[in-house]
Amino acid sequence: MAELIDINPKYLSSIERGEENPTLDLFIRLAGGLKVELHEIFQFEYEDQQSKRLHTRLQALMAEIKEEELARMVHILEALVH
Repeated sequence: MAELIDINPKYLSSIERGEENPTLDLFIRLAGGLKVELHEIFQFEYEDQQSKRLHTRLQALMAEIKEEELARMVHILEALVH
């Protein structure tokens, strides 16, 4: 990640440990490196909320799937569960 956003790995590590205070520019680069929106870095969800959000997203994706792909998706999900 440090290489991707062009910072020293030791500096990134110190940020992760809470020893450094990154600038707004660094947060913007970090969001880009993580491929998320900037505000998502500051969203702290409880696991239950995240789980509900993921279930909702999965249901939305399932509603969009083509009939011929449904069997493949079931096979993939079964492989992940077992």
